Amino acid sequence: MSSDARYEDGGDRPLKLKAIDSNDLKVIASLIQDSIVPKPEISWRSKEHRFALLINRFRWEDNLNLRGSERVQSLLIFDDVTKVSSKGIDQENESSVLSLLTVFWQDLKDASGRFELVFSGESVISLEVECINVLLQDVTRPYYSPSKKRPNHNDI
Repeated sequence: MSSDARYEDGGDRPLKLKAIDSNDLKVIASLIQDSIVPKPEISWRSKEHRFALLINRFRWEDNLNLRGSERVQSLLIFDDVTKVSSKGIDQENESSVLSLLTVFWQDLKDASGRFELVFSGESVISLEVECINVLLQDVTRPYYSPSKKRPNHNDI
């Protein structure tokens, strides 16, 4: 017979979440809100049908914010990608840093669709895909945000 879970068993662990439908994607979208993305950390591997970003995401799951303003580096991977396009992103400036606001899903035909990765400044990366196949995985330990500030949306 198994025992009940204990509070101590729920310590911080890296997130590893997979989205295979639009409801799963909403969870991932909420966790990646306000992520910082250095442009060199964006990768499109057309032969592998994979689009990946190394993001510095705010730890929204630390709801009580007991330790202050923490971020963690995470991989955000989109598989089964057939086409990538962008709008409003300076292709010449390799050192730019983008602020990822959210990701939306739009159904096309059959199970295919389009992801819209929305960044501040009205910049967008569109991914045409065969299906929803997204992975969010933390790859470092949490660290204190250099700004020591929690993202604020009161001025919207």
